[in-house]
Amino acid sequence: MTDFTSNHTVARHKPPKTEFMIYFAIIFLATLPLATLTWALAAIRSGSFTDKGPIKRAWGQASIITPMIFSA
Repeated sequence: MTDFTSNHTVARHKPPKTEFMIYFAIIFLATLPLATLTWALAAIRSGSFTDKGPIKRAWGQASIITPMIFSA
């Protein structure tokens, strides 16, 4: 019986390219105002500022949208 576990290739993580980082920055800056608005409205409704802040919300949206652009 052949042992395939010893011949396993390891995928290497490439550093982000400049083009990806530029698109990420543009999308981050574009989503920041709306993220701030939704964060403020959620904070007013709940009376608490413990939810994710606007920077984290915008970062999350940019990290979802940017790879979608590069996967096509």
